[in-house]
Amino acid sequence: MSGLGWLFGRGKKEKGPSPEEAIQKLRETEAILLKKQEFLEQKIQQELLTAKKHGTKNKRAALQALRRKKRLEQQLAKADGTLSTLEFQREAIENATTNAEVLRTLGQAARAMSQAHRDMDIDKVDELMADVTEQQEVAQQISDAISRPVGFGDDVDENELLEELKELEQEDLVREPRDVGDKEEEELLDLPSVPSTHLPTVPAPKEDEEEELKQLAQWMS
Repeated sequence: MSGLGWLFGRGKKEKGPSPEEAIQKLRETEAILLKKQEFLEQKIQQELLTAKKHGTKNKRAALQALRRKKRLEQQLAKADGTLSTLEFQREAIENATTNAEVLRTLGQAARAMSQAHRDMDIDKVDELMADVTEQQEVAQQISDAISRPVGFGDDVDENELLEELKELEQEDLVREPRDVGDKEEEELLDLPSVPSTHLPTVPAPKEDEEEELKQLAQWMS
């Protein structure tokens, strides 16, 4: 039979559903179980009301209602367990799908990085960086050369200039007393000369004027 099965294709391994299809199927089954749970809970409440209704009046009917309630509670417990199993399986598949997608993305990123680095050689990179550093140094040297002041007289020795300055200071010190004597002589020469003519004398007061002055003084006293 195994040979016949192989001939008719029964021995071939069937292709399983994709993770997305499995997740969708699990969600549909969960929805069915949730509806079944609601139905069982309603039936349990009805059987409980029936048992309370008959009570001791119809003991047989009350006991039957309680037996049905127990069976419904057992079915509800199984449905709860099955629903938990389905939820756990669905979450596991979702996590596995997420992990697979993350790994697929990481693989694509690794391939892209490898593609970007395909034409790069670490030795060539080092040579390039050395060239960049060298060119930066050349640029700095050019900048320093351009900013250095140029012009005539830059080759004059500063020590010679200092010696010349000292000589000028010595000449000023020697010339200073002579200049003071020359200024004093110039001031004496600038004094005004004594006039040679006689100054006019003030005329003496007359006798009449003296008499008037005496009278004026007596009157005021």
